[in-house]
Amino acid sequence: MNLASLMLAIILLFACTAVAYVYRFRGVVRYTRFTQYLRKSWPVFAPFNCLLYMATHRSARHAVMEADYLEGVSALRRNWRRIRGEALALHESGAFEAASAPGSVGFHDLGFRTFHKRGWRKFYLKWYGEPHGSAVRLCPDTVKLLSRVPGIRAAMFSVLPAGAELTLHSDPLACSLRYHMGLQTPESDECYICVDGQRVSWRNGGDFVFDETYPHFARNDSDAPRLILMCDVERPMNLFGRSFNRLYSLLARAMAVPNTDEDPQGVVTWLFARVAPLRTLGGHLKQANRPVYTVLKVLLNTALMALFLLPTYLVVAFFASVIE
Repeated sequence: MNLASLMLAIILLFACTAVAYVYRFRGVVRYTRFTQYLRKSWPVFAPFNCLLYMATHRSARHAVMEADYLEGVSALRRNWRRIRGEALALHESGAFEAASAPGSVGFHDLGFRTFHKRGWRKFYLKWYGEPHGSAVRLCPDTVKLLSRVPGIRAAMFSVLPAGAELTLHSDPLACSLRYHMGLQTPESDECYICVDGQRVSWRNGGDFVFDETYPHFARNDSDAPRLILMCDVERPMNLFGRSFNRLYSLLARAMAVPNTDEDPQGVVTWLFARVAPLRTLGGHLKQANRPVYTVLKVLLNTALMALFLLPTYLVVAFFASVIE
């Protein structure tokens, strides 16, 4: 076995170990089946996420934690009513629905697409870059307040209607942690999020941080909607983690979703919108002939994994040739 093959074997072993760790050993909540894990947890990102887990400061290795470590978070806490005012006005204007409506520029949202069918709605404020132009225009006070918290990398308003739920899932990328601040909530324990078995209810003006790569779900069993400010915030890490995350976060930035035509659209979102007709055909095929659909899905995922591993192999082969 030459050096390139040995290095690639080590990388593949680490990748398999990372997937096994996330599926069977990380945290306390487990998916009931490996197929559920495949559908709900994006295992292709497990090796990269595990590098960031290892680089995360010990104080931040929890499913749920206080937000006090965020520099400038007091600006949000002091002014949460101002933020709520803009969020409510925005929601009442229909902007949330317009940004998620079929045919709109914001409809094709790879990260949150499955939430739409359950009534969940959002309005992006920024996404791993400059604030959205629509947010600057429609909620300028909130955008200014967000700029006072340097650890905020992405932000949105989100609504979970009365009686709605978001089923158990894990977000794909560990490049950030997730911050929630309650704006207009039922202020009831019947409206809550459960992260790796830890249940937290939203309260107006209250906030917390959680690791969204743990399995979690949300329910609103009350008779009132839940409106919150939701942000991706810095994951406290050592120098290696921060350096690696600069590159890793480019993938998150490529998933930027616009609210209106004035906002940026990431390349991943652009591609996702272009393959939407194929996804529709796939849904029809799944209903008409599930075995054929399953075979084609496996072949497609295998091809995508091969395309994903090819650059890795080329990089490994290059460095191996240099070493030799």
